[in-house]
Amino acid sequence: MTVTALAEPTDRVGRGWTTALSLANWAIWVGWYGPLQILLPEQAEDFAPGTGMSKETLLAWVTGVGAAVSLVANPLFGALSDRTTAPWGRRRPWIVAGAVGGALSLSLLAGADGPWTMMAGWCLVQLTLNAAFAAVTAAVPDRVPRLQRGSVGGWLGAAQILGAVAGTGLATAAGGIAAGYAACSVFALAGVLPYVLRYGDLRLGVTDRPVWSSRAFVRGFWVSPRRYPDFGWAWLTRFLINLSNALVILYLLYYLRDRLHHDDPESGVLILTAVNSVTLLATVVVGGVWSDRVGRRKPFVRWSGVLMAAATALLAAWQTWPSAIVVAALLGVGLGVFMSVDFALMTDVLPKALDRGKDLGVINVANALPQVAAPAVAAPIVTHLGGYRVLYLVSALIAVAGAVLVGRIRGVD
Repeated sequence: MTVTALAEPTDRVGRGWTTALSLANWAIWVGWYGPLQILLPEQAEDFAPGTGMSKETLLAWVTGVGAAVSLVANPLFGALSDRTTAPWGRRRPWIVAGAVGGALSLSLLAGADGPWTMMAGWCLVQLTLNAAFAAVTAAVPDRVPRLQRGSVGGWLGAAQILGAVAGTGLATAAGGIAAGYAACSVFALAGVLPYVLRYGDLRLGVTDRPVWSSRAFVRGFWVSPRRYPDFGWAWLTRFLINLSNALVILYLLYYLRDRLHHDDPESGVLILTAVNSVTLLATVVVGGVWSDRVGRRKPFVRWSGVLMAAATALLAAWQTWPSAIVVAALLGVGLGVFMSVDFALMTDVLPKALDRGKDLGVINVANALPQVAAPAVAAPIVTHLGGYRVLYLVSALIAVAGAVLVGRIRGVD
């Protein structure tokens, strides 16, 4: 078991293992997206009067600070799981601790009575759920051989999308902020149980764990792009595509309410999320399986980024409710292929087996950092520099940059 924990996996994983890990991933994303899509914007609208901030600015501050916590938490817990020698294995203890902590944090966030407690609660949610997410992600390069990672990544991507739908649906259907948080917290905890109870984990022997050095531990979070250029270009590609997508969804509720004057913007968000999710689910697994079969990654990532850029540009040029539905569908197609194939590409450029969790955590910063950058970019554009049309044009240009730069990766076809 000790040797296997650090070896490159060769045995294909079964459907049961993939299903259980995907369900755990689904539960984590429910805990994130229920608040992000519905509950946090509603709380921001309640708390903004009297703060001197608009609801958009308050939401930007809360989500931005929470994303900053995520920037630190994901690689930190990934590195800690790399060094864990518990009888349960390297990853399972952190999945359990993160899910339990996430459920408790969501319950605390439900009782927020002002902007400061709202921000503190969201930071706790980010801290705890990132512990679980880092461990779930690291299980893939631990257990899945390279030519199966596209399909497994596709199922994990499908679970993420279902998490967005289920989180949004639970938050909308629960009938109130407190009830919405309660529903999301129960789902986040229950969803990880099949994986942690049924499937074993690889143990790391005490002798295989590096001698502790706080200086080396901290320095290990820097992965030199000069020494590992493929890792650096892959990270930048993911960051740009995720930033483009984050700029589109950040103010979606406010866009429907304030720009399109939609009669029921909350339901509108749910409809667009559902449309986006259907096309995502239609492509996320297919894209990953197709990539595994042909043994190539970069063309899939490149053309999915181009499609996302074109869809976002369409939203800038044609600002109507029908166009929003069309764009949601096209973004789903592009993002579905990108999510599965890019995940496989990332696992192909990891520098060391001993640091899989930490290095994937560093890569996952490219998911969280756009949440920090998006409010800083979007808020001034929406309020002072041209509004939603300019915002979506900027988003399209960023997606194009990500699609182009994937070509700089040399070690992956």
